Amino acid sequence: MSQQPRTEPELPRAVALAWGVAAHPQRGPKRELSIERIVDVAIDIADAEGLAAVSMSRVAGVLGFTTMSLYRYVTSKDDLILLMQEAAGERPIPPEPGADNWRDGVRGWLIALLDVYTEHPWIIDIPISGAPITPNSLAMVDWFLREVRSLPLSDGEKMATLMLLTSYARAVAGQNRDIAAATAAAADPADVSGANFYELLVELVTPERFPYLSPLLTAGVYTGVPGEEDEGDDFEFGRERILDGIAAHVALVERASGDREAVDADATRSSDASTDAVIARDKAVREAAKARREAEKRLREALKHERDVTKQAVERAARAK
Repeated sequence: MSQQPRTEPELPRAVALAWGVAAHPQRGPKRELSIERIVDVAIDIADAEGLAAVSMSRVAGVLGFTTMSLYRYVTSKDDLILLMQEAAGERPIPPEPGADNWRDGVRGWLIALLDVYTEHPWIIDIPISGAPITPNSLAMVDWFLREVRSLPLSDGEKMATLMLLTSYARAVAGQNRDIAAATAAAADPADVSGANFYELLVELVTPERFPYLSPLLTAGVYTGVPGEEDEGDDFEFGRERILDGIAAHVALVERASGDREAVDADATRSSDASTDAVIARDKAVREAAKARREAEKRLREALKHERDVTKQAVERAARAK
């Protein structure tokens, strides 16, 4: 039986457009209409009114063309949204720093990512449908991997760290956007912060009923004391604690690696070719090696569990806020 020739999968049209490998339309209504102009107008609409305001007909109306004219360039609204996200996510990547300080590098990367979400908050409303495969999004991934290249982490751990930090930036940006919208819509911004209700809450939130919250409320930490500025930076605090966690995990990996190297070095110094076979058959050595492998397996499982519960904690904190 003859086999059918294998066909290579094609990139979705919007992804191919982002990479610059898609065929452009042969005919268009006018030369001044282009994919770049369509995307720019759509981004302007989303920045001003939100993602829900973007439609093919709305973009066409702003450009002064018919809706069908746009379909010669962008085949669907989903494709348009992907191209909007790709264009809005472009960020200049700084030159590689001279000093190998991974925390500074990750800080710069995370701030740049938060800036994307802050400048274009509608990106948060786009559902995550899979791994990023467009050039600007992959450039951000590559930038992050450059900053953590010296860390003794596996490739999977580096990508898990990327996901953790990305989730944190999205959560913070979404919270900031919602609070800003609520503040703009409120008759008095102090209603949103809770400062207007401070005196009443101090009376209601008693130490007997809320023994741990009450002291914070009295001190003005929870809602803020009217007339006093909040000097805290929640984003910076959370960012540094995540980086602390990564640093602690790196230290754990380095200690485990150093212990293993010490064991290997001791074994090398105490053996030669004539005794290798005897050592390999030694019951105590085999049992110790088995125990070491089991311990390493438990360590990997514990680290994975720690990453999972940390991610869940970040998501719960975002939902709670």
